[in-house]
Amino acid sequence: MLNPRYIAAASLALALAGCGSSPVNYSEPRYTSSGPYYNNVASNDFGRVVAIDSVRGDRRTSGGGAIAGAIIGGVIGHQVGNGRGNDVATAAGAIGGAVAGNEIERRRNDDEYYRITVQLRDGREAAFNQESLDGLRVGDRVRVADSRLYRD
Repeated sequence: MLNPRYIAAASLALALAGCGSSPVNYSEPRYTSSGPYYNNVASNDFGRVVAIDSVRGDRRTSGGGAIAGAIIGGVIGHQVGNGRGNDVATAAGAIGGAVAGNEIERRRNDDEYYRITVQLRDGREAAFNQESLDGLRVGDRVRVADSRLYRD
């Protein structure tokens, strides 16, 4: 039979993991320098790069790091002490592991990406987020294909 304390520790770890959110989609257009802009840019549209901004990731986590950390921390904590002390060490290890695992995942998601603002042929502005510039500079003519920019 499972110890109720283990079930409580696992439930706590899962509850903490539920506080996470999904990672950033770097290919999705976000906004321009003038504020939110929801665009429908046709594939194979053309334009000129008017701005390039370096952006840090939003550091969101999925909760997977917290779950893995809680499991590993609980196992390690269970190796300490005996009796009631063992139960306390297991719970403390699970909580500490969840916090550490979440922080490790958060640091991994602290990536840098580039927000590239393009003025399209029809005068509209659209912003694209890309992980690399691939040699793009302000003033370059670009082609839009599958929500990605290519030098024209």
